[in-house]
Amino acid sequence: MIRRLFVVSGILCGAILSNLHAQVANVKKNSDGISVSIRDGRESAPQTVRLQVISDKIIRVTSSPDDTFSSRKSLMVVDSINARPSWNYSEGNGFVTLQTPQLRATLSLSSGEVTFVDKSGKTLLKELKRDACAFVPATYSGDAFYQLQQAFLSDPNEAYYGLGQHQNGVMNYKGRQVSLSQYNTEVAIPMVISSKNYGILWDNYSITKVGDVREPQPLSTLKLYSDKGEPGWLTAKYTQTKSSIPEIVRAESVIDYSYLKDMKNFPDSFKLANGKVRWEGSLESPYTGLHYFFLKYAGYAKIWLDGKLVTDRWRQAWNAGTVEIPFHFEKGKKYPLVIDWNPDGGESYLALKWQSPIPENLKNQFAFQSEAGDQIDYYFIGGNNMDDVIAGYRTLTGRAPIMPKWAMGFWQSRERYKTQDEILTTVKTFRDRKIPIDNIVLDWSYWAEDQWGSQEFDKTRFPDAEQMLSDLHKKYNTQLMISVWPKFYEGIDTYKDFASKGWLFTRNIQDGRRDWIGKGYHNTFYDPFNEKARTGFWTLLNNKLYSKGIDAWWLDATEPDIHSNLDVDTRKTIYTPSLGSSVRYFNAFPLQNAKAIYEGQRAANPNSRVFILTRSSYGGQQRYSAATWSGDISSRWHDMKDQIPAGINFSLSGLPYWTMDIGGFSVERRYERAQGADLDEWRELNTRWFQYGAFTPLFRVHGQFPFREIYNIAPEDHAAYKSMLFYNKLRYRLMPYIYSLAGKTYHDNYTIMRGLAMDFGGDTAVASVADQFMFGPALLVNPITEYKATNRSLYLPDGQGWYDAYTGKFLQGGKRIVAAAPYERMPLYIKAGSIIPTGPEIQYTSEKPADPLTLYIYTGQDGSFELYEDEGVNYNYEKGIYSTIPFAYNERSKTLTIGRRAGSFPNMLKNRTFNVVWVTPKKGVALDFKQSNIKKTVTYSGEQIEVKM
Repeated sequence: MIRRLFVVSGILCGAILSNLHAQVANVKKNSDGISVSIRDGRESAPQTVRLQVISDKIIRVTSSPDDTFSSRKSLMVVDSINARPSWNYSEGNGFVTLQTPQLRATLSLSSGEVTFVDKSGKTLLKELKRDACAFVPATYSGDAFYQLQQAFLSDPNEAYYGLGQHQNGVMNYKGRQVSLSQYNTEVAIPMVISSKNYGILWDNYSITKVGDVREPQPLSTLKLYSDKGEPGWLTAKYTQTKSSIPEIVRAESVIDYSYLKDMKNFPDSFKLANGKVRWEGSLESPYTGLHYFFLKYAGYAKIWLDGKLVTDRWRQAWNAGTVEIPFHFEKGKKYPLVIDWNPDGGESYLALKWQSPIPENLKNQFAFQSEAGDQIDYYFIGGNNMDDVIAGYRTLTGRAPIMPKWAMGFWQSRERYKTQDEILTTVKTFRDRKIPIDNIVLDWSYWAEDQWGSQEFDKTRFPDAEQMLSDLHKKYNTQLMISVWPKFYEGIDTYKDFASKGWLFTRNIQDGRRDWIGKGYHNTFYDPFNEKARTGFWTLLNNKLYSKGIDAWWLDATEPDIHSNLDVDTRKTIYTPSLGSSVRYFNAFPLQNAKAIYEGQRAANPNSRVFILTRSSYGGQQRYSAATWSGDISSRWHDMKDQIPAGINFSLSGLPYWTMDIGGFSVERRYERAQGADLDEWRELNTRWFQYGAFTPLFRVHGQFPFREIYNIAPEDHAAYKSMLFYNKLRYRLMPYIYSLAGKTYHDNYTIMRGLAMDFGGDTAVASVADQFMFGPALLVNPITEYKATNRSLYLPDGQGWYDAYTGKFLQGGKRIVAAAPYERMPLYIKAGSIIPTGPEIQYTSEKPADPLTLYIYTGQDGSFELYEDEGVNYNYEKGIYSTIPFAYNERSKTLTIGRRAGSFPNMLKNRTFNVVWVTPKKGVALDFKQSNIKKTVTYSGEQIEVKM
């Protein structure tokens, strides 16, 4: 046997090139599929491969270097999958094949490679051979496992989506690298979905690289030149802006100040708090082609390459961001480089790495590479479209429960309301000003300073929390969500109780780290991998908070962020799950933490819907009624723009409920007491962000000072105030449409925030569109992400017509247009063939029944929509207690059919009034709810009726 040795990510691997022995493969037929043992394969690593038929469209693939498979229980995949579809087995010509009515999986007996083909014979996905890099033995903290790698062959024009939420501004991950590692603003979900309508759910919890899994390189692997042209380094200049200390000039070949541990590498006399750094020189690459630079940054960072400004960013000092910078190099050519960095704080971070062009032999590969696991384990999910694939993901990992109806309304939050009076005064002001609101949020530190983890209100600031909650509910018809961290201060009663039962991670205490509150306190997190600890945590929340009337849970720092800005190796030492090592379960903390609250509340109060908002998430977390927000992003235009593909890809990962801090969380100092031009920009930034946020699954404002209530951003007569109020009220008018989508998300596995490839996959122009999306089936949302922009270029997908929502003007699709975007409006288009049910003006979701309903019918194509209604607050819908009314429009006959109502629920409106508004290519009508636009009013009692145009 001949082997060639090579290195992948620091692992020495051997590719098996030939085998002088005959093939030996043992095939075993099981009740749910087959397993094949390949112990002497010609071109693969020794392995046992198992194919299990889960459904007509889902096949599980497991490959182990051992003779047996792990029986370790999956945390992502539910154990209630009982259906065993029919399937056929055949063998011949060195292959075995499993076939279902929708899918065929063929396994090579010589290499173990699996190929997936749809029922029409089209190849969907093909594995590449598992060589010695597929299974590399490793250990951590006494836990033995394999480092794993699996590559697939990708079509040249294939696009990949999903993989959670990332801040790189990328929509299509073909040819890119995605790191699945939980971090504030980064959410790891190991589910990828292809433009060819299949998905891969990678059942693994360790840090995983996906796509182009080559390791990013330090700058020193390029040829560097100083500012004077000397080869071998860049010139670094360290300047103190408020000091007489002379400028420090030194040679540097690596820029990597990524973590707390790297702070010691700065010059001894250099202080970040009042410092600036400038790197100058040139770069030369040994390759021609598209290179990517990966910048990690905090503070202000600007980079010029070849005299062009290629990035201009800011992030708060304590929470570094990331950005990818593409740049085309010609081999052997020198390109000037300048990096300006203002750390803007006493603890700040900057690192710059790069990646060479993808080699020809890797251009059409797409791989998963995980740090730890017992075996390669993934689910292939086929489908007729992307909704089908996401339905398969939820078949495996659980349905997404319907959120309480009030959660679809507007949420007001800030960092933070410090007293009971601030909470009540804010809600009263909303009601007095008639600004619709359903939920107010109480952020961290409602406890006494030294009592984090007690879950006790500080009586000096919240003297009667139960009365506050009663007033919110009964007087103001508003819910309260409260921030709950999995964190405990050493020495408080709850800490002692949890510690005595072994429910805490204790290394952070042993290491003596303090947090950032007051004098700093020793602290740690509880262990949600321990079933008894999960029960104990819920019992604490129930006794201290839920029993007082809390409505919903904000689970912060669930990465877990036990201590910010620690390097990954140190994070692993202080995060010690009881199920196994931190390397094995690095990404799974948020999943288990959400499970604690969901199962606890459903057991304590089975008739009240759980609602959870969490800063991090993992595969399957949607089944715990958990939404995710995009973390502590900055109040900057670039961060706003990055949230668009972040939210779309999160939704394409199979988790339907996502939101963000409208306006951004962290604020530059120039905005804190803004005047003049800074105040103008602050107001416009919040206005544009608010416009976008009104069309995300959950509509939520949050951030640091300045205060984020719209009346604190601008006065009533200002365009900013008027615009935000307009979109707030529009959101509530659209509530019948939005809540129907929530119902469809549970009953039909729908996705509310939709990448254009979901609905217009046949239009290749939409594959990488990162700044437009569909909100449900009807609304094309086009946020404005540039300061002072009054128009924007956007693409109207091909195959249908489009209506301007504000004027009703009709345009054909399949072209790029420049759309008007005055300060108060964001471009919004409605697809021909849409039926949009709208309700009366309301101040909160339960204020009045949605009657009369006004149906906007956008003609030009056939269309349909199903109105979904239930009680809005309980789980009776799981028992079939809800109603649906189908609407269908036929373009040829110009007829709207309101179908027979199905189902019922207590206090349902049995007799309804429907107003009909016709919108046609020749006669546009604005979505403005004017009575003069109503052309027909009909009464409806549950039986089918027809309405002619």
